[in-house]
Amino acid sequence: MSETAQARLKRMRMRSWRRGTKEMDLILGPYADARLDEMGAAALDLYDALLEENDQDLYPWVSGAQPCPPHYLELLTEIAAFARARHGN
Repeated sequence: MSETAQARLKRMRMRSWRRGTKEMDLILGPYADARLDEMGAAALDLYDALLEENDQDLYPWVSGAQPCPPHYLELLTEIAAFARARHGN
């Protein structure tokens, strides 16, 4: 049985808030809450793939400490800008 759209969004939100590192919880959780409902299918697919990445890779990518894979660049730039605006940096 395939996952419903509502179940997918719920799973993705939960996975965004329960990353394994508090830093990524605080970056991805609020982003997911604010943006998932407005994302199109391709953006959701990309974000879902991003959720499969390890936090040890994600944090340096989103913080700019290391270059991220090109296919994530636009999404991670948006997530980083969202986090900076939210935290007033």
